[in-house]
Amino acid sequence: MQACPEVPDVCRKGFIVEVLLIAIGAGLAFIAAYQTYGRWLGRKIFRLSAETVCPSIRLRDDKDYVPTDKSVVFGHHFTSIAGTGPIVGPAIAILWGWLPALLWVVFGSILIGAVHDLGALVVSLRNNGQTVGDLAGRFLNRRVRVLFLMILFMALTIVLAVFGLVIAAVFRQFPSSIFPCLIQIPIAMLIGKWLHGKGHHLLMPSILAVTAMYLSVIFGDAGWLHTFNARLAAWTNFEWVVFLLAYSYAASVLPVWLLLQPRDYINSLQLVSALGLIVVGLAAAALFGGAPLADGARPALKMAAPAVQWNPAGAPALIPFIFITIACGAISGFHCLVSSGTSSKQLRCETDAQAVGYGSMLLEGFLAVLVILACGAGVGLGLKGAGGAVLTGDAAWQSLYASWSALAGLGAKVGAFVQGSANFIGALGVPNAAAVALMGVLVASFAGTTMDTACRLQRYVVQELAHAAFGGAPAGAAGGSPLHRFAANKHGASIIAIVTAGLIAAFPAPGREWSWANAGGGGLILWPMFGATNQLLGGLAFLVILFYLRRTGKPVWFIALPALFMLVMPFWAMFVQLFIGNAEAPSWIASRQWLLVGIGAATLLLEIWMLIEAARLLPRARPDAAPSHAPITTAQ
Repeated sequence: MQACPEVPDVCRKGFIVEVLLIAIGAGLAFIAAYQTYGRWLGRKIFRLSAETVCPSIRLRDDKDYVPTDKSVVFGHHFTSIAGTGPIVGPAIAILWGWLPALLWVVFGSILIGAVHDLGALVVSLRNNGQTVGDLAGRFLNRRVRVLFLMILFMALTIVLAVFGLVIAAVFRQFPSSIFPCLIQIPIAMLIGKWLHGKGHHLLMPSILAVTAMYLSVIFGDAGWLHTFNARLAAWTNFEWVVFLLAYSYAASVLPVWLLLQPRDYINSLQLVSALGLIVVGLAAAALFGGAPLADGARPALKMAAPAVQWNPAGAPALIPFIFITIACGAISGFHCLVSSGTSSKQLRCETDAQAVGYGSMLLEGFLAVLVILACGAGVGLGLKGAGGAVLTGDAAWQSLYASWSALAGLGAKVGAFVQGSANFIGALGVPNAAAVALMGVLVASFAGTTMDTACRLQRYVVQELAHAAFGGAPAGAAGGSPLHRFAANKHGASIIAIVTAGLIAAFPAPGREWSWANAGGGGLILWPMFGATNQLLGGLAFLVILFYLRRTGKPVWFIALPALFMLVMPFWAMFVQLFIGNAEAPSWIASRQWLLVGIGAATLLLEIWMLIEAARLLPRARPDAAPSHAPITTAQ
C-alpha cells in the first residue's frame, strides 16, 4: 500500500478505510431505521393491514388503478422519486463540506423524508388513491386545495421544462448513453405486455431485461451505433425537449402497466445493480487503491473534500441553503406527488406501503451518500485536468470545487459524480469508457423516469384544477363546457401539461439571445426557485398528513417538528433569494428578475395564506369531524 503523498509520515490504512466506513455506517443506519422506526410507523401509527382492500383493487380500471406486485411498484416509485435530484444536490452541497451534507442526508432521510413519503402514500391509500391536492381539500378546505394545486402545477411545469434539458445535457456530455436509454422503451413495453394478465413470474423477464440493458451499455456505442449516438447528441436542446415531452405524453395516457410501470421496474433493476457495483468498487478502491495510473501506481482513496467549509467562495449561507440544495436524498416535496399520484393506485396490499414509501426514500438516501463519496473522494482517484494531465487527490477536487461559480452548469455537477463513481468501478478493472457510459445511463435514466411520471402527475393536477374551476362538477358531466371536458379528459389534460412546459422551454436560458440553438433552456428561468418551492411542497404535504392524523385520532408529535422545519427553511431560503442575495448572486429584486420576484412573492403569500387557514382549522380537526370517503371524480 502506497504512503499518502500529502501525509507521508502517517499510516494510510486508517485514513483509507474512512470512506468505506462512511458508506457502511450509512447503509447500516438506513437498515436499522427501516427495521425500527419504519416498522413502528407502519404498525403502530398507520396500522397497515393486509386485510384492507386497496384502491387498486376496489377501483381497478387497468389504466391508472392496477394492482401490482410490490417489487414492481417499488421499482416505479424509487426511480420516479430519485431523478437527478439526489445526484445534483449533493454534488453541489459538498462544497460546504462532506460532513454537513452527509448528516442532512442520513438524518433527513430517516426522520423527515421517509416519514413524508410513507405518510403521503398511506393517506392516499386510505382515501381512494386521491392525490395530495385533493386530500388538502378533504382534510383542510376547498380554498387550501386550490392553493395547493396551483403550487403543484407550477412545480411540475418547472420539472417538465427542465428535465428535458437535463437529459439533453447528459446525452451531449456522454453520447454513449443515448442508445442504452432509448432501447429501454421497447424493452419495457415488451415486458409489460408479457406480464399483464398472464400471471408470469417476474424472475425470467427481470433477468432478460437486465441482461439486454447491460449489453446495450457495453455494445451500445460500437460500430454504426456510435454514429447513431453522435447524430442524436448533436440535436439542439429544444429538439430533445420536444421529443421527450412527446414521449411523456404517451407515457401519461397509456395504461400504467404498458410503459410506466415496466420501464421504471427494469430501470430500477439496472440502477440498483449499478449502485451495488459502485459500492463494490468503492470497497476495492479503499482496500487496494484506484485503477493504475500511467506510471502503474494505484492512487489511494481518501476524502479530498473538506469535512466542513463554512464560507466557500461565492456560496450562499450553509443554513438554510443546504436544506434546499439537497432535496431528493433527504426530503423532497415532489415525492408526495408520486406517493399519492401513482404508487397509491398500484399497491395491491396495504402492508407493502412500508417498503415502497419508507424503504424507497432510504435507498435514495443511500444513493445520495454514494454521490457525496464519489464527489468528495472518487474524483481524487484520477481526473483529467487542463492539457490532459491527470490530477489526483486534493488537486483533482479543487479543480472542480474552487468556488460556487465553478459549479455553474449541469456538466460540472453531473460530471463530478459520473467521473468519481466511474473511478470506483475502475478499481475493479472495468475500462473507464464502459464505467462512464454506465454512469451516464444511470443519470439519464433517473431523469427520464422522473419526467414521464411528472407528466402523468401533472395530468392529474390539471384534471383536478378543471374539476375545481367548474364548481366541482364530475369530469365529463353532461352539460359541461368544451373547455371543461377537454381539461378533464386524460388526453386534454396531458396536452395542456406538455404544451405549457414546451412553451416555457422554448425560451433561451437567462442571458442568452433567442435562436434555434439556444431554445430549450427556458425552464432555467424559473429553476432558481424550484429548490425552495419543492421543499415548501414537502412542508405543505406534512400539513395534510398532520390533519389526517388529527382527524383519525392518531398521535402527531413525530410529524409536527418535521412539518415546522420544512415550512420554515424553504420560506427563509426564498426570502433571502428574493430580498437579500450575496455579492456573487444578487437578490432577485436587485438583479431585476421580475418573473422570479413575482412568482416567488406569490409563493410566499400562498404559504402564509395556507398556514393561516391551517391554524384556523386545526382546533376543529377532531376524530368526530373526519370527512367521509368522497368518490373519485377526477383523473379519469
